[in-house]
Amino acid sequence: MSVSNVDRADEQPRAGGTGTERGGAEGSVLVVDDDPTVSEVVAGYLERAGFTVRLAADGPAGLRAAEEHRPDLMVLDLMLPGMDGLEVCRRLRARESGGESGGGESGDRPVPVIMLTARGDEDDRILGLEVGADDYVTKPFSPRELVLRVRSVLRRAQAGAPSGTPQGGPRLAVAGLTLDPAARRVHKEGRELALTLREFDLLAYFLRHPGQVCDRERLMREVWGWDFGDLSTVTVHVRRLRGKIEDDPGSPQLIQTVWGAGYRFDAAPQAGTAPAGGAEDGRA
Repeated sequence: MSVSNVDRADEQPRAGGTGTERGGAEGSVLVVDDDPTVSEVVAGYLERAGFTVRLAADGPAGLRAAEEHRPDLMVLDLMLPGMDGLEVCRRLRARESGGESGGGESGDRPVPVIMLTARGDEDDRILGLEVGADDYVTKPFSPRELVLRVRSVLRRAQAGAPSGTPQGGPRLAVAGLTLDPAARRVHKEGRELALTLREFDLLAYFLRHPGQVCDRERLMREVWGWDFGDLSTVTVHVRRLRGKIEDDPGSPQLIQTVWGAGYRFDAAPQAGTAPAGGAEDGRA
């Protein structure tokens, strides 16, 4: 990643501090990028915003750092020496789900990942989302924009609910799925599912709006909190979510595609659970 990938008009001198860890108490961020100038600029902005920052310069070092000092969020460049960002994210998610040795402790929430990708390279963005990234920032980027994205993703992760999903509330049980909004945990027939931040929020939104057709713009607005953006982000997350909750993702029974309109969650809540719906009923 070259220096030109950071908007230098945003760069300001940073005060003091060298090494691999520094900063404040707003949360911990692991920045994995092989360009030391970019890493220093990003770290400086995050530190001034109150975050503790750790740096890693290649893929294997990033994975080791995430395992040894679990961050609250990872900023991950796509193009890295040793192991690219896609493979880092893939292995991170595998460890979190127990699918690879060296995984985190049971019950740990997945680490949110913001991927840095090339502007206009839709394939890279889609691949990043496919392997479990929660968000992406395209290069060249403004460090201020990145800090805002970090805060936004962490706010959702720590609050336990996206903008369109009420925080907390009763557990929801549908078609063998049980979702606990407060604990941010989902079980399917007694087995816990490893969902990313966005996947959990998307499922919670579907469960609270059963039978409603939700277009991608609505999902992006209510689940992602974005008024505009790349709608393929929604498509990829729906596909990933189907892969985790459907018995046969190739022939989904829960999340139905309504061609030309959006998606509809078709299962009715089981007896004894909270009713869904609310102020947004009827919106498509």
